Amino acid sequence: MKRLLRYLSGYKLESIMGPLFKMLEASFELFVPLVVASMIDTGIRNGDTGYILRMGGLLILLGIVGLSCSLTAQYFAAKASVLTAACLRNDLFSHIARLSYTEIDTIGTSTLITRMTSDLNQVQTGINMVLRLFLRSPFVVFGAMVMAFTVNRKAAMTFVVVIPLLSVVVFGILLISMPLYKKVQKQLDQVMLATRENLLGVRVIRAFNRQKSETSRFEEENGLLVQFQVFVGKIAALLNPVTYILINLATVAVIWIGAAQVDGGIITQGRVVALVNYMSQILVELIKLANLIIIISKSVACMNRVDAVFQMEPSIRDGAEPQREGFGAPEAGLGQKEKAGAPETGSGQNGSAGNSFKVEFRDVSFLYAGAKEESLSHIDFSVKKGETVGIIGGTGSGKTTVVNLIPRFYDTASGHVLVDGKEVREYSLEQLRGKIGVVPQKAVLFKGTLRENMQWGRKDASDEEIYRALDIAQAREFVDSKKKGLNLYIDQGGRNLSGGQKQRLTIARALVRRPEILILDDSSSALDFATDAKLRRALKESTDDMTVFLVSQRAAAIKHADQILVLDDGELAGRGTHRELLNTCPLYREICLSQLSKEEVEQDGR
Repeated sequence: MKRLLRYLSGYKLESIMGPLFKMLEASFELFVPLVVASMIDTGIRNGDTGYILRMGGLLILLGIVGLSCSLTAQYFAAKASVLTAACLRNDLFSHIARLSYTEIDTIGTSTLITRMTSDLNQVQTGINMVLRLFLRSPFVVFGAMVMAFTVNRKAAMTFVVVIPLLSVVVFGILLISMPLYKKVQKQLDQVMLATRENLLGVRVIRAFNRQKSETSRFEEENGLLVQFQVFVGKIAALLNPVTYILINLATVAVIWIGAAQVDGGIITQGRVVALVNYMSQILVELIKLANLIIIISKSVACMNRVDAVFQMEPSIRDGAEPQREGFGAPEAGLGQKEKAGAPETGSGQNGSAGNSFKVEFRDVSFLYAGAKEESLSHIDFSVKKGETVGIIGGTGSGKTTVVNLIPRFYDTASGHVLVDGKEVREYSLEQLRGKIGVVPQKAVLFKGTLRENMQWGRKDASDEEIYRALDIAQAREFVDSKKKGLNLYIDQGGRNLSGGQKQRLTIARALVRRPEILILDDSSSALDFATDAKLRRALKESTDDMTVFLVSQRAAAIKHADQILVLDDGELAGRGTHRELLNTCPLYREICLSQLSKEEVEQDGR
């Protein structure tokens, strides 16, 4: 809640004026029973029509002034709540953008979406209601009690007894319901997750005819949410009946005591009506307060969930930072370990001078958050400027993990990753990633024109540079066929394009950046062999000074690379050229035999 108060402090005027005008409205409201009592005791009792009309006019005036104060209070409360929620939402989005893959993997996308939308909307509602009612309702309750004492002390003692009882009921239910609302919001995350998975995977679900099972799974998750909501709703629903019972008993007591005093000539009928009106005001305000308590319970639970995201610190920080023991800029001449089956070759030799290589991995190991075993173990290799490196291996062997360590999407568990002889941790993220163009496994495009998507690579890219990148990526032909040029409209996620078209455009987007290091993470899997071959040839001819990492499942796609890394269960099983690995690495030979003809493999191995 401290975080919320800090955000609210930016709107002090609105946060003060809202409750202030609500209390002004309540002050005018507290005078109404006295005016009504005066109308009865003086106007009606004496048959003074003029007095009754004057008092009626006063009631109308009080109503108009109260309405004006209420509208003003609503304006300030709404402004404070909307602006505070907007700032929270902006900062939360910015904070999430700073989180590394590790934190996003841990908390989950669906949970983050829930906290950005549903939770923050509930917080906004809570702020609005608190500014309007949190001071007004207690003010009316205690104000009515004070005013009752000005009418008749004996009857007012009923107020002294009933108000503490009501407070115990209201705050008791608050303490019980607040933890339950946290449970409700947590289950809402599960419903959001099930919804997101089904919407994103709708084609797969239909392809495997799993609509019924997925519907059953959703109904199960949604049923649990309903169960939790009903349970906490039953507890919260006790507020109104218990409040009504106590208030009605108190009203009966006031009328009983007041009637006896009217018979004794102590007070007038008008004053008894005023006492009943004050008790009715308390009833109305306590009902409002009870509903406010429910809203506050939900809002506090939601704000705690939002705050938990804010408290999640990114494991990857920008710029140079103090390193844990064993890290830092490695000294020149730091030795490297050669893995079994990885022969020393001209293309794969490790040099002692860090600055002679574009990218170096020195005894790198990596462990995903929550995993029990390392995904990478003691990886050593070095790449010179302008070299093309192929990375191949079985599913789950760690190919993507290796290339994700270069732009610091993740940090190593041990060892060093160097770019231009400098530890990647010593770069600012902007500087490091400015050197690198990444084409991920899943082709992601954004809603907008083709030009806007290409300029994600570089904002000031000219049309000529974009067309050149499209030519290299083998995307120019299908773009021209659309006859809209760079104004071609792309739907969200590139839904109006085929898988191969999206992959070629993401490659072009990376090339527009003119990176020093280009990472192609299995980014041509949807291309036919002819287009893939043209793409590789164009990349070879157009990226002489660019260091290229080519991750692929196809041996044919990487066989012409300057060096090839063969991964097996997170370990470097082989390193060298295509020909060298055919003779020295059984795993690589096995992969090639599964994809190429035996004659071709034998010929390449000679």
